[in-house]
Amino acid sequence: MTARIVLTIAALTLQEAARRRVLRSLAVMTVILLGLSAWGFARLDAEFGTLTSGEARLAASTILNLVMFGLSLIAALGTAFLAGPTLAGEIESGTALAVLARPIRRSAVLLGKWLGLVIFASGFVAVAGLAQFVIVWVTMDYWPPEPVTGLALLAAQSTVLLTLGLLLSTVISPMASGIVAVGLFGATWIAGVVGGVGQALGNEGVERVGAVSRVLLPTDGLWRGAMHAIQHPAFASGLPGGFDGHPFLSDAPLTVAYVAWTFLWAAVVLGLAGVAFQRRDL
Repeated sequence: MTARIVLTIAALTLQEAARRRVLRSLAVMTVILLGLSAWGFARLDAEFGTLTSGEARLAASTILNLVMFGLSLIAALGTAFLAGPTLAGEIESGTALAVLARPIRRSAVLLGKWLGLVIFASGFVAVAGLAQFVIVWVTMDYWPPEPVTGLALLAAQSTVLLTLGLLLSTVISPMASGIVAVGLFGATWIAGVVGGVGQALGNEGVERVGAVSRVLLPTDGLWRGAMHAIQHPAFASGLPGGFDGHPFLSDAPLTVAYVAWTFLWAAVVLGLAGVAFQRRDL
């Protein structure tokens, strides 16, 4: 019975997300980004026709990581601003009180909404990411070495952020929860860039900034793992000289320990959201 309730709420969450203006804004931004990337890759092929096939694919790989960061940012914005209203908005409007007046556990409601948002975010990443891969393949004859792994890690990145957004929405307003979640996403990415610069300069103190930030919020770590899966195989054994600290290239894949930590982090944050929602006065 509980599993059926969770699945029902997940389906209703998907229907609700499809009706929100955030989805339309998300679709418009995605179409614009895909259109610009198609034009840009076509111009790259036309303007730099003197490049060898290997050089062209290396250039396409690097630019693809930049475009995929744009898609991950759009996914982050969408999921963060959907997670807040999905829970906190229903509490403020009184809808949650009407639903929870029935014999339905709050934990089932929270888990169902989380599952619905995860399906939504993963579907967006899969569709938009595959479309971008096809664009690069058609224009530059480049296909990522591990596309499934890359998209899975980007979907996990969105899952981490929406889980944080759900936790925040149990204690602050819907708009504030989205702003804070996206702000932390950006701050973690910047900290990762700073850590990469510290690594390139051999400064352990600065390098530690990125390492600590990736532990506290795994979004940047997952993004770097996705970059490594998408970028050209020539970078698989490490970045060549002069590319150390590059914000859109990754020098190593994710470790099993880090992936396990990401799952644990999401489970703990979702559990904290459940505790906060259980104690929330409706």
